[in-house]
Amino acid sequence: MSTTPTIPEGYKADSLGRLVPVANIKPIDLERDTLVDSLVSQARFLNERLRAFRISAHDDIQALAELSAEKYGATLGGKKGNLTLTSYDGRYKVMRAISEQLVFDERLQAAKKLIDECITDWADGARPELRTLIDDAFQVNKQGRIDTARVLSLRRLEIEDPRWKSAMEAISDALQVSNTRSYIRVYERVGNTDRYQQINLDLANA
Repeated sequence: MSTTPTIPEGYKADSLGRLVPVANIKPIDLERDTLVDSLVSQARFLNERLRAFRISAHDDIQALAELSAEKYGATLGGKKGNLTLTSYDGRYKVMRAISEQLVFDERLQAAKKLIDECITDWADGARPELRTLIDDAFQVNKQGRIDTARVLSLRRLEIEDPRWKSAMEAISDALQVSNTRSYIRVYERVGNTDRYQQINLDLANA
């Protein structure tokens, strides 16, 4: 287990880990170092506060949802589903949004092979737009992932070829949830209008 080395009094470690006497460091470099340390400390504090708020907000919203469900004899299974809570006077809204990241497993390769077989056999009668649509669907994005929405859009095509239907079934079976993220968004009504403005919790846009 690595530990942070103790820095002797009167010294500072530079970016290469070398100990430099404070007396030999330029005043502006010391001022910059002090400012950066101060801002990082404040950022860490805010980060912890935001993290605590997010966890607390999710727990409180879920507790309210379960309390409401109990009134009707229902039991909620897990923290799923988007919810919007509105204050009694309608001035504030709190939204819990659940976002699932979808990926495909190895069965997508089987689907692609079946689709390619179909396109090859239909070469004379297939429209060029269909080949372009399929090629676009299976292209990877900048992160090296296949766009799930594009692939799933192929299922809307009405094609009766049994291989195509098998390919669409393979696509459905290949779809997996890789992870789930949840978000809390808080809104305030703008004056007496029907418009709401988000209370920004993003430091970059605050």
